[in-house]
Amino acid sequence: MAHDIVIRGGNIVDGTGFDAFRGDIGLKDGRVAEIGKIATRGKEEIDADGLTVSPGFIDLHTHLDAQIGWDPDLTPISWHGVTTALMGNCGVTFAPCKPKDREFLAAMMESVEDIPRQAIMTGLPWTWESYGDYLSTVETMKPGLNIAGLVGHSAVRYYVMGDRSFSEQASETEIKQMADIVGKAIEAGAIGFSTNRFAPHKAPDGRSIPGTFADPSELVEIGKAVAARNGLMQAVGATGDVLKAIADRSGSRVLFSYGVGSERGAGLKSAEGLDKLAEGRDLTAICQVKGTGFMFGLQCSLPFRGETWDKVRSLDLAGRVAAVTDPVTAKKLISEGETRVPLEHTYYIGDGEMPNLTEPRNRSVRDLMAARNEGFVEFFLRLSRETNGRALFNYRLFCQDMDELGDLFKNSKHVLPSLGDAGAHVSQIIDADWATFVLKYWIKERQIYSLPKGIQRMTSDAARVMGLKDRGTLKVGQRADVNVFDLDRVTQLQPEIVHKFPGGAPHFTQRARGYKATLVNGQVNVRDDQSTGARAGMVLRHAQ
Repeated sequence: MAHDIVIRGGNIVDGTGFDAFRGDIGLKDGRVAEIGKIATRGKEEIDADGLTVSPGFIDLHTHLDAQIGWDPDLTPISWHGVTTALMGNCGVTFAPCKPKDREFLAAMMESVEDIPRQAIMTGLPWTWESYGDYLSTVETMKPGLNIAGLVGHSAVRYYVMGDRSFSEQASETEIKQMADIVGKAIEAGAIGFSTNRFAPHKAPDGRSIPGTFADPSELVEIGKAVAARNGLMQAVGATGDVLKAIADRSGSRVLFSYGVGSERGAGLKSAEGLDKLAEGRDLTAICQVKGTGFMFGLQCSLPFRGETWDKVRSLDLAGRVAAVTDPVTAKKLISEGETRVPLEHTYYIGDGEMPNLTEPRNRSVRDLMAARNEGFVEFFLRLSRETNGRALFNYRLFCQDMDELGDLFKNSKHVLPSLGDAGAHVSQIIDADWATFVLKYWIKERQIYSLPKGIQRMTSDAARVMGLKDRGTLKVGQRADVNVFDLDRVTQLQPEIVHKFPGGAPHFTQRARGYKATLVNGQVNVRDDQSTGARAGMVLRHAQ
């Protein structure tokens, strides 16, 4: 019987880390059916001559819990080769949730992850209480990508303790209740549990979210329930001691967020520290793939103080462009403009088709201003006028030095390039292009990874962390999540602000170029960089 699709003549990088080889791949009924030289024609043929064929990329850190309600295509990560996404990170989820607490969980997600509350409340049906029921609701949305979920500590703790969850330690009885809820959530399909110990993540009233200051023993007991079901513990903001306690005393595998400093030698030092922390433990770190933290420009945030700036802030983009073009208004903006953004860590990303995201330390905004003898407001206004408001500036709060970041990736096998935060901080950053950036920069330009090793990092290594056994490699019998791309052409395009969330809230998006096809469960989800609307994704419920 003919294959549904034959991907013919590609350079196959199968996700195992082994060398690439030329061949055909036949797909049937959503799985890889044959690899090699395929004589018969498929019902559909994809010509991959001169192109790379890899497993679909796996995104380990997203906050698509809300966006899936109004954007089942899950853009923009679907444009960047991602076929499977893990949501529910950082302890903030929409389940478990008592009906009376829906508005509270939506507000907490807004304050922590910059997802508009109105979009959350109107874009989701809110028909669930348990996490398993939430996953069932997601299934009815027919997502374009495979989706897996973590049940969040903040939601679980608030469900059990109410307002006491913010500041009080849980009793033994309450810890057992939480562990039982988490265990049932995993049995119903969650692949694990997430927690957040980053104090600046706050609820709308200014208090750090529930779980931030929970005694580590609480995490250990919950971790035992997770480990007993072969689940995953995810943490953000946890110290090394807490991570070790979770791993050593609960026996679970742990995924956590990591970073690198900007001082010379920081990359190698971070790699050595990570390897020591992970020794004898199943610990995996993920890190942003480029400098990131806060994107601003005339089309989005304006980090300036002053009465005239407040008036400009209230305008749409056309109105803002007109205002900064007016000499009288521009003079007022210059006279009153103040900003706290550290200019030595801020970079102009250009206004071309592709953003410049890799400027060296000596090409910061401060350096460019000095070369022209301009103040920052003058510099900002000039570029905004010259680009008709398209100019964007990137403050690198995290990963400020690309050389040090490269040393981290190069020297530790325990860190994966990821942390795109898709679906979150939607008007502040855009890192959902992480996989495309790895291909273009860390593999092709910097050669920190070979092509086989870089693909392995984004596919089978990530699948192992999630506990997925039928995805992440191109082998006969595996699920047919596949990318076909041109390594010489693949790139991210300039980010832009759009208003496609419910209520018209502004958010960043970013296109890609160079993807011939991305297939999800054997169906073409992206063809020639454009979504097809196939909607063949699955909710990947945890298999014990």
